[in-house]
Amino acid sequence: MAFQPIVDISSRTVFAVEALVRGTNGEGAADVFKHVNESNRYRFDQSCRVKAIRLAASLGVQSFLCINFLPNAIYKPELCIRTTLAAAQTYGFDQTKIIFEFTENERIFDQAHLLNIINHYQEIGFQTAIDDFGSGYNGLAQLADLKTNFTKIDMELIRHIDQDSARQTIVRHMTRMLEALGQTVIAEGIETAAEYEMLKSMGITLFQGYLFAKPAFESIPEIHWQD
Repeated sequence: MAFQPIVDISSRTVFAVEALVRGTNGEGAADVFKHVNESNRYRFDQSCRVKAIRLAASLGVQSFLCINFLPNAIYKPELCIRTTLAAAQTYGFDQTKIIFEFTENERIFDQAHLLNIINHYQEIGFQTAIDDFGSGYNGLAQLADLKTNFTKIDMELIRHIDQDSARQTIVRHMTRMLEALGQTVIAEGIETAAEYEMLKSMGITLFQGYLFAKPAFESIPEIHWQD
């Protein structure tokens, strides 16, 4: 695992760290996912959760911990979550500090099943997030059904937003819409100070991206604060 912070610029604190899968020698996620298929998807999903929690606990993470999960790997959420709960107890990590993210880039074939997963996780005390919003399959229809705590705006909408009036309009209205739905917005993929300043002017306070910190392999990187 590598960890990348999500910073809260309103308090200059680390709001969360996201656990990002890596190979044993630091290979990127794309290289790892080439080996994931229907026969090992469930075991892979469960192993990633345990590894993320164990490493976060060993590194002394006190912020939220974002863990990506694969909805299509989960059959019965009440059974699948047992491994996560056991890991949190074993390694002494506060389960209420766990945020489960699912990405729009994975096609969800059973929306009712995903809704059941989200509801079950929230009932237990986990928080949930939509990752890569604005780039995937379901978009606004998904927002109407799912009541996640956070939505991460995809980096494709963020890139060069300071130079693109169309992206500015989309993200500005998207932010207001998400806030009206009771969700907290996270802007991801921030690479330049100009992108950051534009998004900050829209009222966004949670940021993730290379401008602040690149993912660090099995460690927590130093933050490069902009203000």
